[in-house]
Amino acid sequence: MNFEHYTFPPSTLNVPEALAGQRLDQALAALLPQHSRSRLKQWIEAGYVRVDGRVLPPKTRLAGGERLDISAPPPDDLEDAPQAIGLAVVYEDDALLVIDKPAGLTVHPGAGNRDGTLLNALLHHDAALTQLPRAGIVHRLDKDTSGLMVVARNETAHTDLVRQLQARTVKREYLALVFGNFERSAVVEAPIGRHPTRRTQMAVVSHGKPARTHVSIEKRFGFATLVRCTLDTGRTHQIRVHLTALGHPLVGDPVYRTVTAKPRSSSVNMPEPLAAALRTFPRQALHATRLGLEHPVSRKPMQWNSPLPDDFSALLALLEGQV
Repeated sequence: MNFEHYTFPPSTLNVPEALAGQRLDQALAALLPQHSRSRLKQWIEAGYVRVDGRVLPPKTRLAGGERLDISAPPPDDLEDAPQAIGLAVVYEDDALLVIDKPAGLTVHPGAGNRDGTLLNALLHHDAALTQLPRAGIVHRLDKDTSGLMVVARNETAHTDLVRQLQARTVKREYLALVFGNFERSAVVEAPIGRHPTRRTQMAVVSHGKPARTHVSIEKRFGFATLVRCTLDTGRTHQIRVHLTALGHPLVGDPVYRTVTAKPRSSSVNMPEPLAAALRTFPRQALHATRLGLEHPVSRKPMQWNSPLPDDFSALLALLEGQV
């Protein structure tokens, strides 16, 4: 079925006969596909949508021909301030931005960290992003993880990118340096949830959410291994948790490895300068190197690549010299 679609909810629209028998929330989603179903449901429950003058529940079945009066407000302006923080923009058009985030840059403001974030930088780059949830940020990287992120620039793109992420069609690849001699490629399928005692950490737990990570070997160094990780899901700290569960924590990870982490499955004696370099690397050695998705407007497949940053490359060069 093809319906007339609206870029922003008009004050009034009529339910076509083709939607007879549909629930109110389903019909509204068909007429306003650029808005998420959860947002439309919130409007209905908040009384912003009236059916022939009445506020009705989202599951109300429609007969077709009803008049819908919509008084939904636009998204609240963000309270966060724009800040002139440099952004490495890999790609930009009217629908989306692709950013190469440096290590050390926090994505979202939080308690005790209200500015100096990627969100503040985005608001300075494009003031219109104040009208989108989280300034158009649809996924995140940890503060000390570097690499590619996509940001929506309008609500249609925002809804579409969120749906692609939910459908697991966004392709994300990471390069990671782990302790030990990683013996073989693996697919880690283990649920992730909050750690039962350390509440700021995640862990593999039976009651967690499903999570799957594909791990392939790029190069072995004996006492460390460069691996490529491809995500089928996007759980918090997923790569860090899954690699730790395999016994190969990330080099530089302050949370999921101990300072005394030893190389695994290796008979090679690690030279002390190299051991010191691995032990003191100031962040987790994790880089989002490839991002692929379907453009939310043109529907064309798109892909971007990001080279390893200087600190990661320098550490690999040091390892190369020992092989």
